[in-house]
This record gives sequence, C-alpha cells and structure tokens, in this order.
Amino acid sequence: MSKVYLLGAGPGDPGLITVRARDILSRADVVVYDYLANKAFLDFCRPDATIYYVGKKGGDHTLPQDKINDLLVEMAKAGKMVARLKGGDPFVFGRGGEEAEELVAAGCPFEVVPGVTSAVAAPAYAGIPITHRSFCSSVSFITGHEDPTKAESSLNWEAFARSGSTLVFFMGVKNLPHITENLMKAGMPGDTPAALVRWGTTCHHKSLVATLATMAEEAAKKGFAPPSLFVVGGVVSLHDTLGWYEKRPLLGQGVVVTRSREQASDLTRLLTDEGACCYEFPAIEIAPLEDADPVRQAIGRLYDYDWVIFTSVNGVKCFFAEIDTLSLDARVFAGIRVAAIGPATAQALAARGLRPDFVPDRFVAESVVAGLLDQGVAGTRVLIPRAREAREVLPEKLAEAGAYVDVLAVYDTKPVDQDPAEIVEAMRSGAIRYVTFTSSSTVKNFFAKVPPEVVREASGVKLACIGPITAKTLGEFGFTPDIVAEAYTVPALAKAVIDDAVAAAGSAS
Repeated sequence: MSKVYLLGAGPGDPGLITVRARDILSRADVVVYDYLANKAFLDFCRPDATIYYVGKKGGDHTLPQDKINDLLVEMAKAGKMVARLKGGDPFVFGRGGEEAEELVAAGCPFEVVPGVTSAVAAPAYAGIPITHRSFCSSVSFITGHEDPTKAESSLNWEAFARSGSTLVFFMGVKNLPHITENLMKAGMPGDTPAALVRWGTTCHHKSLVATLATMAEEAAKKGFAPPSLFVVGGVVSLHDTLGWYEKRPLLGQGVVVTRSREQASDLTRLLTDEGACCYEFPAIEIAPLEDADPVRQAIGRLYDYDWVIFTSVNGVKCFFAEIDTLSLDARVFAGIRVAAIGPATAQALAARGLRPDFVPDRFVAESVVAGLLDQGVAGTRVLIPRAREAREVLPEKLAEAGAYVDVLAVYDTKPVDQDPAEIVEAMRSGAIRYVTFTSSSTVKNFFAKVPPEVVREASGVKLACIGPITAKTLGEFGFTPDIVAEAYTVPALAKAVIDDAVAAAGSAS
C-alpha cells in the first residue's frame, strides 16, 4: 500500500527501536534513512528493499532537505510503501514535522511512528533521570545549535535559568562555552551540576560530570565531541549513584565474532549485553548441499541404524530440513538412540521433539567416544550427519571400538568472501580488544582474509578460543590463545571473555 511512514529509530541501542517500527521496516519497499547511531537497524529491512542514505554527518549533507521531501513524495506517488527512518524521534529535532507537511501538501498518506528520544534515553543510561520529585518536575529540550555570533539569541536564557527545569541541549558540544556563559549570565549558579553524554545507549557510550561553570573546560580536556547531549540540573547529581550502563565490563571494547552469520547472533548478544562493540566477520558460511538425495535416502532407511550422532546445531538443522521435505517428523527416529555432542545441539534436537539419549560431559569428539563406549556402542550401526569437511576423530575412534559407522554429509562449510578492510583498520587503530574463534574452520578462514602479521602488530588484541581443538588450530598460525573457555560452548566462551575484561579492569584500578 502506498504510504510514507515517519519512523523513529531510537537513540542507538537496537533494542530500543519500537516493535511497530521494526515491523514496518521488514515490509517496506523503500527505506530512506539519516545518519544512524547504529546501522544494525538496516538488518531489519527486506533483502530486496531499495535503500537511500540521505543523512548528514559533520555538516556534510548527502541530500538537502527539499530533495529528501521530493524523494518521499516521488516514491509514495509511485505506489511504494516508504519507511523514512530517523534517529531518535522524528518529531524531536528530527524535521519530521516539515516532512509531514510536505506529504500533506502533495496528497500523500503518511503515518508517524514515535521513537525513543535520546533526550530521555541517553541520560537514563548514564544514571540521570531527567525528572525527579526531589529536584524538578519539568524538563526542557533545547537546540544547542544556535549560531553564537548572532546579534541576539532567539532562546530565552532567563526563562531557562530560573525555571528549575532539567535542561537538555541537543547538538550543543561545539557551543558549550556560549551555552554555559549565557545560563550563568541569566542567573543560573555556576555550581549547578551538569553532564555530557556522548553516543548515549550505544557501545561507545560515555559521560562526563562537572559543574555549569567548569563543563566547557572539562569537555575540552577530555576531548568530548559530537554527538553529545548536554544536561543541566540537580538530577545530574544522581549520576554516580544510579549509573548502570557504564559498569558493563566490555563497554567500548571491540570484539570480533567469526561464527557463521546464521549463528553469530547468540555470541553477539551475550557480548553486547555486557557493552561490547561487536564486529561480525563471519569466516565461514553454512551452505546446503547441491545434491540432497543421499540425505533423503539415509532418512528413508534410518531404521538400519542403532545410533544417530549429531555433532552440531547445523547438522540438526540441515538433517531435519530434509525430514521436513519428505513430510516426515521426529517419529522417523523411533527405536533409534540419539546422541548430541553438546547442550546447544541437544537443545536443537529437543526443539524438534527429540530428546537425546546421551550428551557428554565434555563437548569434544573424544568425550563422545568415551561416553558411547560406556553406552555399549561396540557392534552397533552408527550414522553421523555432519559437515562434509570435519575432524575424523569421532568416526575413526568409533570404528576402532567395533562400531559400524556411516558418515553422512548434510551441509557444506565454505569461506565467506568478505572484505577484511574494516577489521584490519579497527585492529590497527586499537579499536579491537578480542577476536573469538568457535571452531577450527573459523580460525583457518579468518587468517585466509586477515594476515597473521596484522594481528601480531595490533596492540593489546587478545585471542579467545572455544576449546582445545580450536586452540590447536590457532597454534598452526603461530598464536597461543589468551583465553580458552572451560566448557566448550558459546556461553562459556562469552563468559571467559567477560571474565578477562573484569580481571583487566580490576588490575587497572
């Protein structure tokens, strides 16, 4: 349906975009977006959506406002569903009102989807409630972008200074001396608490607390730059007591996640929950087989086997995809014992109605073999659905123990053809602190793209492995891992990285 949706993307944390905005992004034919604090919002768009970047950064206008208005009208009149994505809220210093007026004048239907404004969210993440019964009962949102050379200010500084309100200035960093001077001239005490919040709610979030009189000097010393909010009022005194976001151990630290794109979300979520800036650099991708007939044939004669052993979530997913294709379900495993190499694989099976008969205590092939020997696997027929290329330890050891083993390829792992420039640049600039590896293939394919010398020369980069097998592969490239997870799972790997960051922060203090 032809309509323009003026969407608020929120302040930067992807979790703060509204359900309504995300739904519209997933259905829109055209997405027109400003400079965003987090481009992860674009991942919600349809793969075939036409996307226009029309924002500005540092005064560089990609498209003037009148041309943006024309584009919205043109797309709407062409019968498109248009998502106009704007940081924060479209009607809070977002020029959404102007765009809505143009759409009305052109006879184009539109809808406004409010967003979480940074004026509320950024201070909240810094432990500053913008209203509080002990300090104030009102708040003023003010543009800090006024030209300080104007002969006469259009802002009523006396009203602001005497209101008792919390004052939140947008885009005010460059004009801090002008703002603070005018407030004090208008009668606001110089010892009034004040704060700057930069990149609020994102992994680059940081804050600075001073007084109205000292803030301009302190901001210059600390190198505070846009985008920052300037907050003035008694509520700022709660920053140290209520601050929570800046206590996250990985805040601001770059972490490379090398898992396949389909699987990266779990590890990324665990790390970003602790403040990490995650760089998803999938070293491998899971590819379906060109010929799935052997898998379907194996499913048709599954009754020939005593055991089916799944060694990964991907193996479960791809094997069951073919079961679904044949219009079958978990009942094909009737009378067959099933093993899973670890809890994630076991959970994937359980989600498909299949509870594993055996899960080892340690999640490597050697432990599976030992456990299956105790289960009486010798002399039985075993099927192992897995990647085409994988370690041969499990089938070889089971065969040595007297089992009759068939290995069944159910998917391929292939290197991802991804430009490493962003990762290389981030390493050289010191933005990356950790690189995580979840399998031997992620190690091999990562170093096929990123030369080992780049990692060696990078200052302070730590390498984290999911287990000893992955660590051994890392050794083939001349590296000893700094971190190896105690349990060979993604949650354990995330915990190991977080624990390292906590320990490093403790030693630094």
